[in-house]
Amino acid sequence: MIIDTAKASPESLYKLLTGSVLPRPIAWVSTVSDTGISNLAPFSFFTVASTNPPVICFAPSNKKMVVDGKAVPKDTLRNIRQTKEFVVNIVSRKLAEKMCQTSGEYAADISEFKAVEIETAACQVVRPFRVAEALISMECRLRQVIEFGGQPGAGNLVLGDVLRFHLHESVYLEHDKINLDVLDPVGRLSGHQYCFIETKFSMDPPKLD
Repeated sequence: MIIDTAKASPESLYKLLTGSVLPRPIAWVSTVSDTGISNLAPFSFFTVASTNPPVICFAPSNKKMVVDGKAVPKDTLRNIRQTKEFVVNIVSRKLAEKMCQTSGEYAADISEFKAVEIETAACQVVRPFRVAEALISMECRLRQVIEFGGQPGAGNLVLGDVLRFHLHESVYLEHDKINLDVLDPVGRLSGHQYCFIETKFSMDPPKLD
């Protein structure tokens, strides 16, 4: 079976892509507006872009709402463009339900931290709060936003320089390794499905001359 993406609908493309690229890690992104309203939302289009310098990225898509011929950006993206700062919190199993509750389309003047009763913690060098219960949080400064279009569903790749790591002592191992069993991260699948890491295995890379 072959599908020509130029002939497929945006809805079909979304289902095909999110059903093929998985499991996906979740960036639970906290931001603050220029008027001081905190925002917290999950994004599963998320990965590491560089380690030297340390850069992570996630891609919030435009809303379906169109104003003046252009789709409205999500609050997270609008806040990042205004303040140039954000925090990525890693979602552990115990935070899965609260993370899901923050995925709703809350009004811009409502803080998801308050709506879902999530405890905040101050960051060191950026304005947005981090999730106090998160075992790993990364303070980031905006490096670049790459837009893929002004239409509904178009993505916006947000690249951020990681300025600080906040690591709970229980998740940190010697030699800067992360205890995966303690972190117990949540992955995103397609639709409303999520997953945990229940089975792990190792493979050695080939030894080449």
